[in-house]
Amino acid sequence: MPRIFAPEEIGEVVEMLLFQDLDIRSVTLGLSIQDCISHNVADSIGCIERKVSVYGEKLVKAVDKVANKYGVKIVTKRIALTPISIVLEAIAKNSIDKAVEAGIEIARSVDRIAMRIGIDYVGGYSAFVHKGFTHGDTAVIESFPDALASTQTIASMINAASTYTGINVDAVNTVSRKIVDLAHKTPKGIGCTRFAVMANAPEDNPFVPGAYHGLGEPETVVNVAVSGPGVIEAVIKRLGEKADMRTLHDYVKRAAFKITRLGELIGREVAKEIGAQFGIVDLSVAPSPKIGDSVARILEAMGLEVAGAPGSIAALYILVDAVKKGGAMATSSIGGLSGAFIPVSEDWEMTRAAMLGAITIDRLEAMMAVCNTGIDMVAIPGDTPPETIAALILDVMAVGIALDKALGVRIIPVPNAKPGDVVDFGGLLGSTVVMNVPRYNTKKFVERGGLIPPSIKRLDKG
Repeated sequence: MPRIFAPEEIGEVVEMLLFQDLDIRSVTLGLSIQDCISHNVADSIGCIERKVSVYGEKLVKAVDKVANKYGVKIVTKRIALTPISIVLEAIAKNSIDKAVEAGIEIARSVDRIAMRIGIDYVGGYSAFVHKGFTHGDTAVIESFPDALASTQTIASMINAASTYTGINVDAVNTVSRKIVDLAHKTPKGIGCTRFAVMANAPEDNPFVPGAYHGLGEPETVVNVAVSGPGVIEAVIKRLGEKADMRTLHDYVKRAAFKITRLGELIGREVAKEIGAQFGIVDLSVAPSPKIGDSVARILEAMGLEVAGAPGSIAALYILVDAVKKGGAMATSSIGGLSGAFIPVSEDWEMTRAAMLGAITIDRLEAMMAVCNTGIDMVAIPGDTPPETIAALILDVMAVGIALDKALGVRIIPVPNAKPGDVVDFGGLLGSTVVMNVPRYNTKKFVERGGLIPPSIKRLDKG
């Protein structure tokens, strides 16, 4: 158990909560549905409905109680399920078409329950295809556009690459076409905000759309995602321009320590209320469209004129490394992605930087080397060819396996939009500018298909 907060720490955390926009970004309940696997579709759906309803209601009550007790804002309540591909596998053995229909039916049923009881997102409409496809995986890939287009809370993820196995190019090509399909099924392509392609997806990620309940996890587990970019920005501004890089790093590390301690406290309290196991704190610094809650502003507080300018990768490295070191001293329960997010539409200053031309897709690809985002919440023209989207995804997957880290792509082809247009997705999804995508032909490259082998790092893993 973590040690008790000292009075001075309590005072500092209260200041963060009241004046620096500190909040808990999400409390995510991981929930196994392996016991719902059945060849009978009705039995599977009924089992999943019961579990989501019972545990979802417990989660909502527990989060509200703990939030009121400590005066802490908890932004979202989420559930992460065992990958639905495993449930659909049993059904797909008889008919993939029936499994596709069952997947959509499960998504709609769970969505109705989530909306009724107050769950913001449900992750786990997922498949792991980094080396090949099962029938259940195929059913997920075929069905996720319709599943997401007809729901509001369901989130989907396809893991297409792994340091151990390499990159499944066939999966990336298929998924890229499905992304375009999903974009045209939903207004402004908004359905794509709940879908990601990932490399090395962790089992305990509390952030959607990558969240799912891993097979190595307990029956139920509570994972917490902290936030706090406003806190870190305030710390840097108080230091002033005379502080050197080491001092900057040290103070960010101390702030991350306090943020993490609060996250673990809240997570353990919620888990206790539910009767679930406490899992991890994800140390990722996550922004929102709200003014004062921006990761890009942290980089600018360090001295950059605008995020994306030369020096941005170094500044982002300082932030991520300090957050990890501070968090590691605060808790031994670290997991998820644990770095820094730079989703373009969800960070108001990232959007401004994109409008200025400082943030481009090429710049994001460079910055992902030191953070854990990849290409995230990026709007592109709706007529972007699927093979171009596939090539962008392959770039991110390649960096993920080369650096042995989790990375993802959440890209939104906005129908009828052109570069420079501004699109508003609303709420926590924010608004952003449609980015230009180079139109060089990549079709001959991506259509080679097959598997890109893992890097030499695979041999280091035994």
